[in-house]
Amino acid sequence: MKELSKILESRMKIRFHDCDPFNHLNNSRYIDYILTARGDQLLDYYNLDIYQVARTRGLGWVSAQTQICYLQPALLMEEVCIQTCLIGYSPRSLLLEAFMWDGNKTRLKTVMWARLVHYNLQTATSHTHAEEFRQLFEQVSLPLLPAIPFEERIKSLREEIARGGLPVPGGRGR
Repeated sequence: MKELSKILESRMKIRFHDCDPFNHLNNSRYIDYILTARGDQLLDYYNLDIYQVARTRGLGWVSAQTQICYLQPALLMEEVCIQTCLIGYSPRSLLLEAFMWDGNKTRLKTVMWARLVHYNLQTATSHTHAEEFRQLFEQVSLPLLPAIPFEERIKSLREEIARGGLPVPGGRGR
């Protein structure tokens, strides 16, 4: 069996209509860029089309909670690199970690955690993940060890950056 990537990566360009008057990406748009990148990455890396799952099975994932830390602004027409990984999952939810970098992956701009709930569109209720999804999550999950809250994660990332390190999503409490 082919080993699947745990850290997914793609690039996007910051567009004019998503920026504030200072040519910085608007705060709310960071979430849109990251979730758009994640949807594309799932298709590119795992051949998982979440939109087709919604159309054909009536199932999807909805945002239940988002935590985000803005470290440096993303600027108009800048190419950014977005890395995502699954750092946790349960029978009905996922915990996604995302990093937004500059194009060279030398400056970390944003860190985001999103808790996504598996959702049945017909009944408008949370839904248990099917076995095929649980198997995928088991293969690709990269849990933080030890498990720490978001604020601790940000503190440890800032410390690593201050020491000259380049952190990666998920993993061993980096």
